[in-house]
Amino acid sequence: MAHAHRSQNSVAQVHPQPLIHPQPPVVNAPVGFVPRPVGVINPSYGPVPPFDPASLPQPGFVLNPAVLVRMEHRRSISLLQFMSNEGLIPSPEEELKRRNVIEKLKEIVLTWVKRVAWQRQRPKQQIAVTSATILTYGSYGLGVHGPESDIDALCVGPFFASMADDFFIVLRNMLESRPEVSEIHCVKDAKVPLMRFKFDGISVDLPYAQLKLLYVPENLNVLNPYFLRNIDETSWKSLSGVRANECILQLVPNVENFQSILRCIKLWAKRRGVYGNLFGYFGGVHLAILAAFVCQKNPHANLNVLMSSFFKTFSGWPWPTPIVLEDGRLPTGGTRETRALMPIQLPCSPYGYCHSNITKSTFYRITTELTLGHALTRDLLRLDFDWNDIFEPFCYSKKYSRFIKIYLSSSNQDELGDWVGWVKSRFRFLLAKVEEVQGLCDPNPTEFIAPDAGEPNVVFFWGVQPGRINFSDIDVVEDDFTQNINNGGYQGPPGKMNLSVIPTSQLPGYAQLDTGSRNRTKACWRMFNYHQPRVPVFSQHLPLYFVGYAATGKDAKRLDAWS
Repeated sequence: MAHAHRSQNSVAQVHPQPLIHPQPPVVNAPVGFVPRPVGVINPSYGPVPPFDPASLPQPGFVLNPAVLVRMEHRRSISLLQFMSNEGLIPSPEEELKRRNVIEKLKEIVLTWVKRVAWQRQRPKQQIAVTSATILTYGSYGLGVHGPESDIDALCVGPFFASMADDFFIVLRNMLESRPEVSEIHCVKDAKVPLMRFKFDGISVDLPYAQLKLLYVPENLNVLNPYFLRNIDETSWKSLSGVRANECILQLVPNVENFQSILRCIKLWAKRRGVYGNLFGYFGGVHLAILAAFVCQKNPHANLNVLMSSFFKTFSGWPWPTPIVLEDGRLPTGGTRETRALMPIQLPCSPYGYCHSNITKSTFYRITTELTLGHALTRDLLRLDFDWNDIFEPFCYSKKYSRFIKIYLSSSNQDELGDWVGWVKSRFRFLLAKVEEVQGLCDPNPTEFIAPDAGEPNVVFFWGVQPGRINFSDIDVVEDDFTQNINNGGYQGPPGKMNLSVIPTSQLPGYAQLDTGSRNRTKACWRMFNYHQPRVPVFSQHLPLYFVGYAATGKDAKRLDAWS
């Protein structure tokens, strides 16, 4: 991660210069000044010296523009220091560990694709030159990941390496044989099919894209239409995250400033309970585009100004007018998103819109938090300003008098993750049903664990105001939601689910209703249980060549589509 190029002494030795000019109290904004952009602060820097109250301007005098700029600069440094103190910036050792994971995965997929080429009896010259690669996206690809973030990586392979046979069987077996790899899950029926596993303790999401190429360059340019000719729809969806990342990084005027503000607003959204696409809030790509939009509108601003501009811009935005990044194209009368309450356009062709689950309830919560953020950042130079006020965790127990308790459990911990992930993927339906009987609902994304339940479990508490909902209503909601879950095609062992309405006074002790401080279960579900007895699968191209194992029982019926 890039760091701001300034020494510790240079920060500590910034002292106020003469501040005031004996002029009438008419403030003219400084013209032509371009402040130096601020990157990510080095965690080894010491604390920023506080402002001296005696240095502030007195009534009847105008602040020296140069000192105003210095104060804004120091506020930016203090915010970067705050982010470092929150532990959001990985250490050099953690960064190296992640880079090593990526390099090892590249070596594995290169070995994999040559094995597949030999298995499929490709000519020797093709086996020699064929290749596959690993591309990163998400928070890691944008350079805004934290110490506990997972890695979103995309495996890109050539035309002869299929997803069903070669990715989900051959590559999975190769990964499973590695001592660094554990907890492999295959997610086949998702919008973007993928494998999910841990590599050296780091969670990795690995989808697959198949290109009509023999040789896949290591640093593939995913924005070059030549490489994307005639690819299937699943591969196109798998590539969308990488392409969005590349476009965003190309369109922002200063990458370091963009990374800094994106870290800040992600922490703000998590602390204030408005982060999580499955719950009807902003997801990572939404916030990345919003941050890029502010950076484009303020190309020379420091972090202090960018934060203020973020809240000012979007607290007053005329939704549903879409957010569109400037990329040099002339405005066109293209397709407009008419269903989303807060449409945000993806920055790469064919210029679709980010998938959104925002409802009238979550729209109200998001806009309320943006308005509050604007009120708190309207005057960042006031004496009593404190960045902690912006990132104060939302206190649900003080805001709401009642909660909908969603209790999910399973017979073992391994099955619980799949069950919770599946139920979370259907939360959009549940939120809509609650709004029908209640009106507004605040789905807290935080996951809790009931320690005395005697079984693996996850519990959610969604805030509701006093209204029409009662115990009989929640029974109807639970019945409809259960039917929706059962009709969705879940393939794993179903767990238990119970919905109830409780007053705030009955919140259990473990439900410390803070936000942004707990790990969450990703939305996924197991399609194949590799802990069950397995049967060998042999290549249809080389009948005596062993490909790998597939599950027996009900999962074995899926092999017909593979052979």
